[in-house]
Amino acid sequence: MTVSLGMPGTPAPVLAPRRKTHQIHVGKVGVGSDYPVSVQSMTTTLTADVNTTLQQIAELTAAGCDIVRVACPSQDDADALPQIAQHSQIPVIADIHFQPKYVFAAIEAGCAAVRVNPGNIRKFDDQVKEIAQAAKDHGTSIRIGVNAGSLDKRLLEKYGKATPEALVESAAWEASLFEEHGFHDFKISVKHNDPVVMVRAYELLAERGDWPLHLGVTEAGPAFQGTIKSATAFGALLSQGIGDTIRVSLSAPPVEEVKVGIQILQSLNLRPRKLEIVSCPSCGRAQVDVYKLADEVTAGLEGMTVPLRVAVMGCVVNGPGEAREADLGVASGNGKGQIFVKGEVVKTVPESAIVETLIEEAMRIAEEMGEPVDEESAGAPTVTVS
Repeated sequence: MTVSLGMPGTPAPVLAPRRKTHQIHVGKVGVGSDYPVSVQSMTTTLTADVNTTLQQIAELTAAGCDIVRVACPSQDDADALPQIAQHSQIPVIADIHFQPKYVFAAIEAGCAAVRVNPGNIRKFDDQVKEIAQAAKDHGTSIRIGVNAGSLDKRLLEKYGKATPEALVESAAWEASLFEEHGFHDFKISVKHNDPVVMVRAYELLAERGDWPLHLGVTEAGPAFQGTIKSATAFGALLSQGIGDTIRVSLSAPPVEEVKVGIQILQSLNLRPRKLEIVSCPSCGRAQVDVYKLADEVTAGLEGMTVPLRVAVMGCVVNGPGEAREADLGVASGNGKGQIFVKGEVVKTVPESAIVETLIEEAMRIAEEMGEPVDEESAGAPTVTVS
């Protein structure tokens, strides 16, 4: 039996078209409305430890990261940038605070971009002309990164605190300085730890100019809280077409940031979906251990890259309907499970054989689609509770 599965040939629907922006490049990655929204993360290693930093970059690359940022707070870190920039598989952004000399060092080192924080770099405005010229000479792009926690003191005095208006005024002012010197290869971020303030700041900034925007909820928190805050804020903005690169800032390993970022984009059809597992939340009607079943199926299909929706259902109320709508599914009850493939029951198996059967059917479908499992490049599957 030949089964037609996977993503349709027409583009997946989105909530809003992308906001039209100026286009730039961060190394080989295009940034702006003509390009896909890219996922960024930041290393947690000492940048001066080149091998360890490159190892973490390799892990981030395997997880699907598009752009990586590395901290550069010392001369030792600046000295390590040429090797890291040369050997990284993805574009490297140097993160610069306080010392303007490291901006020039990062540009000279061959970094794809430099993130500058105007609020805490000494006499930054006085050096924009030189920074712009150096960046232009080397083909380096810039991120103007305005943060609530390091906003210019003049703006804090004017607004009383880091309001959306204060963040936007800072960003727009710095953008105008670069533009005065004929430099336009920059994107902007206006980060805040409060998603409501952050969303409003980006909305206001999007009205001010066609600059590409990097989204981030700064200091979002531990994995669970930070994921919720970031998904809420990013969803609000991306659903309006606002946002060109994203970074999910978690108090967690950076690979987890990448996984969350990818899933946010996939859920909004801004990145092609891969494996998606639909599973019920369980209730008193369930006749199987849905939690265990969903976990085992998720683990068994980890690494699958085909666009496959698998429904793991635990009762006869919603189970058959959900399983029928999925590419592959099971409706469980009375010690057995009905296996559905594209809406048709293909077999009924004992409860103990459900996981094995689903995995076998998924592998068969993947082979028919001509896309073998690739554990290195696949992202974690989405688990949707319905």
